[in-house]
Amino acid sequence: MRYTILTLFPGLIRPWLSESLLKKAQERGLIQVEVVDLRAFGLGRHRTVDDTPYGGGAGMVIRPDVAVAALEAVLPADEVILLSPAGEPFTQRVAEELAQRDHLVLLSGRYEGFDARVEAFVTRSLSIGDYVLMGGEVAALAVLEATARLIPGVIGDPESHRRDSFVRGLLDHPHYTRPPGFRGLRVPEVLLLGNHLEVDRWRRREALRKTLTVRPELVREARLGPLEVAWLAEMDREG
Repeated sequence: MRYTILTLFPGLIRPWLSESLLKKAQERGLIQVEVVDLRAFGLGRHRTVDDTPYGGGAGMVIRPDVAVAALEAVLPADEVILLSPAGEPFTQRVAEELAQRDHLVLLSGRYEGFDARVEAFVTRSLSIGDYVLMGGEVAALAVLEATARLIPGVIGDPESHRRDSFVRGLLDHPHYTRPPGFRGLRVPEVLLLGNHLEVDRWRRREALRKTLTVRPELVREARLGPLEVAWLAEMDREG
């Protein structure tokens, strides 16, 4: 998989790429990440990238000619993605879809964002949540991490992401490790007995319970099996 991130602040992106699994994935050739400075496409001696908004108002807007020049320099790509709070919600389903692509271009804005005409040159706009950041770099990194970890070989155990939150529509189950007791809090006994069938049932049930408690709206759309449907009815009766 190849990623190209367009940003006015490459220094915010590059350190993230030099650590942990993303670094290893690049070293092993599983992913390629190019960070492109939008200012390299700025205008004039001062490399101007923005201007005041038509109609007045606070802040500056990134010019369409600058943004499109940068985009055209890195094409072709399977997807050109604008990171914006006004975009489509970025979900696990979208991450799984994008992880099948060969080349993603991630366009990160600053200030008041991009001139609206830039939207004619992207394939989709994505939002990582209903809030506003100082720029699109954090969102671009979120898309990078969420998709890269789905690429075979990037994480050590492929079973890890098959049980992730949202994969079946539910949140992940609770996780525990040593010591078995900590400040009066105990690891659930079922996890200590070595019965893999019972452990799996416990994890499925606790994933359902956690989702029902924290994000009940997800349960309505989740892919539940017969046993989980029965557990859900029981939990509803328990209140």
